[in-house]
Amino acid sequence: MRRAWMTMAVFLAGLAAGAGLGGVKAAQTRKHVNLPGKQALPFSDAVLVGDTLYLAGRIGLVPGTRQVPATAEEEARNVLDQFKAVLAEAGMTMDDLVSVQVFCSDVSLFDTWNKVYPTYFTKELPARAFIGSGPLLFGARFEMQAVAVRR
Repeated sequence: MRRAWMTMAVFLAGLAAGAGLGGVKAAQTRKHVNLPGKQALPFSDAVLVGDTLYLAGRIGLVPGTRQVPATAEEEARNVLDQFKAVLAEAGMTMDDLVSVQVFCSDVSLFDTWNKVYPTYFTKELPARAFIGSGPLLFGARFEMQAVAVRR
């Protein structure tokens, strides 16, 4: 009798977790999320799978150019503003971010990033890695990629 209840509990737990009969999970659709007017580049700004949004790496160039801003603080804001825009396009906010990776060409800019970064959140901060990377595209100081989950 106990074994039958355990089997039923495992089956119901599988259903609750999204698995169908036989433990096969239903395929989730993918939606590519791109900012309006996105230049033809060989990647999507983000891909939404279920309630999880995978955001491509972004650098903080001056909008509409391939120029790096004069200051690291302005560049950090540009990176974060781009993430905010992509998240909004997907119907999400910065508070939906759960995991962030920041690549930095000069780790002495750690304090500069940390000055700007928390101002973009209203709730608890996501998990984050800050990685010394060496040179970045176009001479950028920062590149960020992330994962968000709809609340």
